[in-house]
Amino acid sequence: MMKQRYPHLFKPLDLGFTHLKNRVIMGSMHTGLEESPDGFERLAAYFAERAQGEVGLIVTGGFSPNREGRVAEHAAQFCSAEDVDDHRTVTTAVHDHGGKIALQILHTGRYGFHKQIVSVSPIRAPINIFTPKELSEEEILRQIEDFARCAGLARQAGYDGVEIMGSEGYLINQFIAAATNRRTDRWGGTYANRIRFPLEIVRQVRKRVGPDFIIIYRLSMLDLVAGGSSWDQVVELAREVEAAGATIINTGIGWHEARIPTIASMVPRAAFTWVTGRLKGAVSIPLVTSNRINTPETIEQTLAAGHADLISMARPFLADPAFVKKAGEGRSDEINTCIGCNQACLDHIFEGKVASCLVNPRACHETELVISPTASPKRIAVVGAGPAGLSFAVTAASRGHAVTLFDQQARIGGQLNLSVRIPGKEEFAETLRYFRRQLSLLGVKVRLNTPVDAERLAGEAFDVVVVSTGVRPRRLNIPGMDLPKVITYIDAILGTKPVGDTVAIIGAGGIGFDTAVLVTHEGTSTSLDRERFLEEWGVDRDYRQPGGLLASDSEMQPSPRSVTMLQRKASKMGAGLGKTTGWIHRTTLRKRGVAMINGVAYEKIDDDGLHIVKNQTHQMIPADTIIVCAGQEPLRSLAEDLKDSGMPVHIIGGADKAAELDAQRAIDQGTRLAMDI
Repeated sequence: MMKQRYPHLFKPLDLGFTHLKNRVIMGSMHTGLEESPDGFERLAAYFAERAQGEVGLIVTGGFSPNREGRVAEHAAQFCSAEDVDDHRTVTTAVHDHGGKIALQILHTGRYGFHKQIVSVSPIRAPINIFTPKELSEEEILRQIEDFARCAGLARQAGYDGVEIMGSEGYLINQFIAAATNRRTDRWGGTYANRIRFPLEIVRQVRKRVGPDFIIIYRLSMLDLVAGGSSWDQVVELAREVEAAGATIINTGIGWHEARIPTIASMVPRAAFTWVTGRLKGAVSIPLVTSNRINTPETIEQTLAAGHADLISMARPFLADPAFVKKAGEGRSDEINTCIGCNQACLDHIFEGKVASCLVNPRACHETELVISPTASPKRIAVVGAGPAGLSFAVTAASRGHAVTLFDQQARIGGQLNLSVRIPGKEEFAETLRYFRRQLSLLGVKVRLNTPVDAERLAGEAFDVVVVSTGVRPRRLNIPGMDLPKVITYIDAILGTKPVGDTVAIIGAGGIGFDTAVLVTHEGTSTSLDRERFLEEWGVDRDYRQPGGLLASDSEMQPSPRSVTMLQRKASKMGAGLGKTTGWIHRTTLRKRGVAMINGVAYEKIDDDGLHIVKNQTHQMIPADTIIVCAGQEPLRSLAEDLKDSGMPVHIIGGADKAAELDAQRAIDQGTRLAMDI
């Protein structure tokens, strides 16, 4: 029998009345399916696939226990017996695949985006436009009863437990923190009074569901906001939560209004497990740690170090529902790793869309995107091994097509090979590793260093050609563009041309920001250096201040260069960046002293620098290097030649649409075409 590579990960956990088969929890994450017309059927398929993948315990996205606690006007709630059968569809599907599932009870308080919101005090959240109504004594008691009723309904629906959401700045957190609780009655003032609300919720939930039901309490162990809890208060609450009847304590990191990244790709792996580890020994019930844990190795290291008893991961199960199963079978090199980009998951949710995953378009679309064997295998040529070509090749080969993948470069990946060089985006290397392994497993013929033309492809008698030849940087019509000091973003990122000490960047889209991060960075990448990350963002490992923030303002490593970013549009710089990550990139560059100028016209480039017009005023931006990040043009001449020859051809990725480089769109497009061909 093969020795288990991850013994801590796969050690069962005995909870007394039940057990978990391993130490991995699929953490709560709202998907948008909760509000979809056919959402429960889709949720059933979504969670069933993860249960089949051997995750120890699944936690649903948040369901409000009442109307006022909803995330938004039409967001999910579970407060009526009429909803039990819908939820039973989900629990039955999970149990049929040998899994366990808990319902998260989430009351948003002042974070809810609707006019009926309530909170402990009438203080508007800085990330909201609505001011909450202050709860009366009677209304507080009703809120507690609503939590208990929701837990009882969850048990009726077949859930194995509930998670009480007490972190991330939602209603329960609002009661606990002095900054948001201004009351002078028995629900405010002293810390004992402020934690009365969560403790009463846990007690009443336990009373309602009985002793043989999992209660997870998600406790904010590191608020990362001024006026948050002190460490002694965190410990006190944890002990009281255990005494009140919780089975497990989960770790919450940061309120949503905190201005410190906690889950983006530039956050180091396991950056916050030390907080959970610090609580170990203070309570006797199992502790869960979370945030930016995305590989079996990281899980095993965290558990072996004694930082937690369980690991919670949410987005990694969007990326690969079989994560745990693959790890257990010695196939961790086949895991499609979450890269923490937020582009198709959190960003979609904030845009009112159903969540998905950049590296796995099937996530949350399991009933729609069914990959099945083809009835008519074809010989298919794929030209271009960027994200679109890779996703097509892998999906088509998995269906039984004979696929040959051509690329004129020496390695697969296309412009993903640029992404891995950007500090904070190194996780894209995992995506490349995954595709390399899949190409090998599926028998795709890979021909690198191989330029092809229409004549050659016609001569090899392919049934279909898929063109994914990508893009090239757009050339601007500005006097002086031919000067040696003007380089493309590809030159800058690959280091094929030198970058001087004074830099002007033309273009402030995603590529412009990535290039600015690269040229202002010096030393070890923040995504690999946990201690440096925590220090630069002002997180106090010693927890000397309430909320866990350093007493003084944090400082980024200074930029080795003077950098100015410019754009023609008068809109905010980086307006097209991700909704949940754009502020991080802007903050990072601002802290590194990058000047940002919008609404400019470019006049010329000369030996002195870049000449512009801003508000009808002529200016000169000194620069010994000018990096052009002003978009791309599609490379589709091969496709046009193939069409002229009459061969069946499909165009995907950047060759199809050369707007802002978009790996999410490319992978999704490649996958969908391969399902239809």
